[in-house]
Amino acid sequence: MTESDDLLKAVRKHGGIKPAARALGIPESTLRGRLKGVKAANESLSPEYRAAELETEVKALRAQLAASKKETLDEQFVKQRIFKLAQSEPTAPKWLLADRVSKSSPGVPTLLASDWHFGEVVDPSQVGGLNEYNLQIARKRARRMIEVAVDLLKNHMVNASYPGIVFALAGDMVSGDLHEELTATNEIEIMPTVIELFGVLCWCIETLANEFGRVFVPCCSGNHGRITHKTRHKGRNFTNFDWLVYCLLAKRFENDKRVTFQIPNGPDTVYSVYGHRYLLTHGDKLGNGGDGIIGALGPIIRGDHRRRGRQSQIGQPYDTLICGHYHQLIQLERVIVNGSLKGYCEYAYTNSYGFERPRQALWITHPVQGLTFSMPVNVDDPVKKAESAWVKWAA
Repeated sequence: MTESDDLLKAVRKHGGIKPAARALGIPESTLRGRLKGVKAANESLSPEYRAAELETEVKALRAQLAASKKETLDEQFVKQRIFKLAQSEPTAPKWLLADRVSKSSPGVPTLLASDWHFGEVVDPSQVGGLNEYNLQIARKRARRMIEVAVDLLKNHMVNASYPGIVFALAGDMVSGDLHEELTATNEIEIMPTVIELFGVLCWCIETLANEFGRVFVPCCSGNHGRITHKTRHKGRNFTNFDWLVYCLLAKRFENDKRVTFQIPNGPDTVYSVYGHRYLLTHGDKLGNGGDGIIGALGPIIRGDHRRRGRQSQIGQPYDTLICGHYHQLIQLERVIVNGSLKGYCEYAYTNSYGFERPRQALWITHPVQGLTFSMPVNVDDPVKKAESAWVKWAA
């Protein structure tokens, strides 16, 4: 019996090339190379070689299928068995379609909520007195956000009749424990923070539903709410408190026909308002960098360019990217970047980032004109401007 016969016999005995290589005490690549030589030298051996190859392939595919099923069943189990949410593909409600709107309608408003960092504390003495933040202030600012948005849309617009409102949640809703300094300085632990945030968001959504009749809530997770040391690419949402809060909210409003949620399994969610296509993502994976002149706009534009390429290749192009993460309000046609509820903090102050008031983005999508009115929603206490002695208009 030749060495080739011994190798093939070992493959048949152990059920594949990989276990045979382990039993023979040689690298798998070495065994494959020798078997290929056998195939080239004697075609009569090729069926057995092919059978061994197929056995190895089948085992590998079975392992991949089992892993895929496990991940899918985990997500389905949480959503369907624990939260008891209906199994359905996330889609935008029909009232966001262009053929269902009155020609005189100003369009559909979108209020973007992100970077609330619930639980974090900003000490005014460490930021030159420019800002203060804690749970009490966070609750107050969330309420002001809703009140100001309603006021802007209903009292400062002509023909303020809307079919509903989009309330987009773009992540970093909790401070989390991803940094040691946050764990040491957060006002309360993460679980009570989640409960606190849940109650505030319930009030926000219910108030918007009462004011506008219908609410569509697309969601994406941030990076602060994760429970892992590094942001995961696999199962990112299922190890993130943002996703948990979204599912709890969907459960809370599942019998309220006025409210519709879109909670993706991946980092991005895509939806359309009157045919204008949006991609909502947190922004932590758009890119790093920037400089003192253009700030974060450089990495944001580059990240948007890459995502547009990816989405076009898979047949899901979009018109406008929506994100948070950078705590800097930028409202453009192609990119909308949110401010934050938290406002200026020790991290921004230490790194000499430009000051920005705590604010959230608000805009209207018109059925014909696309993005029209863009209105920052300032959520801090109104600042009374001091009079200037340089010039004064006399009555």
